[in-house]
Amino acid sequence: MQTDASSSGRQITGGNQDYTLISMKITGTFLDEITHDIPAQNWGADEWEADFRAMKAAGIDTVILIRAGYGRTATFNSSVLHREMNTYPVYTDLVDLFLTLAEKNGMEFWFGTYDSGKYWINGDYRKESDINQAFCDEVFGKYGHRKAFRGWYISHEIHTYNDGMMRVYEELAGHLRGLKKLPILISPYVKGVKQYGDEAISLNQHIDEWERVFQRIEGLVDVVAFQDGQVSYDELSDYLKANGELAARHGIQSWSNVESFDRDMPWKFPPIPFDKLRYKMELAAQAGVDKLITFEFSHFMSPNSMYPSAHVLYRRYMDWMDARQEDSNR
Repeated sequence: MQTDASSSGRQITGGNQDYTLISMKITGTFLDEITHDIPAQNWGADEWEADFRAMKAAGIDTVILIRAGYGRTATFNSSVLHREMNTYPVYTDLVDLFLTLAEKNGMEFWFGTYDSGKYWINGDYRKESDINQAFCDEVFGKYGHRKAFRGWYISHEIHTYNDGMMRVYEELAGHLRGLKKLPILISPYVKGVKQYGDEAISLNQHIDEWERVFQRIEGLVDVVAFQDGQVSYDELSDYLKANGELAARHGIQSWSNVESFDRDMPWKFPPIPFDKLRYKMELAAQAGVDKLITFEFSHFMSPNSMYPSAHVLYRRYMDWMDARQEDSNR
């Protein structure tokens, strides 16, 4: 995997600080249609095809299924999930659709595992791991041969060390490696002030927690993409640098999950203002991350989104890309 960053050596001024303008764009996105806390867009094959074209135009080369199932919902009619979780009927095989569109557009597809929303939350880590292993056997038998199938994503998100979840990560990563040796991604979050208020932990506590996590998953997880929205903008640079240094010490590649929704509004969740998005991208590039991905293009950045302001965010982002290309040609 190659870095997307290259420095132009130019400077821009923001507030009382100077920032190196670094050329780095978003080249990956999660796909979230098994939604957890954002609305469904009710897209069919035609709408998804149009959105993959928009992604490609924006420079996206990697799509990551956020989760293949959540609770009783699923992306395809899985016999394992129907037996274990009594899932609702699935009328469109989204995994097949996403693989087909990824292949058509020359993209990599990374498969996201199942999240019960129940067992691991309540401490039954054994059940969570067992369901996922049987489910991923089924997935590999059904889709493992597909050309675009290029990575695994363990969908369970944690913010601090949890011994039970370490066992799930260890067992599931080892099982995935045995099915098909592809890179494995996780996208954890920070127990930060925007989400946890007075219960947030400090940067030093975060470093201690994640040193323990990385010690356990070293050699099993290949890529970590921390979500960037839970801490204040004043803290973000320090967290990005610390996360990158922690990951590098354990041989794990560092991406940044640049959230394209806004956590600063009183409701969940509108598309983010472009200036905030650009600022986070620049801070991540300065921190030396290898790739920028986002949660999530189709809802918050797409010209096809249910949110009109996402259409405009797409235009601002494409304007920025065009201007950057003009600068590089001078």
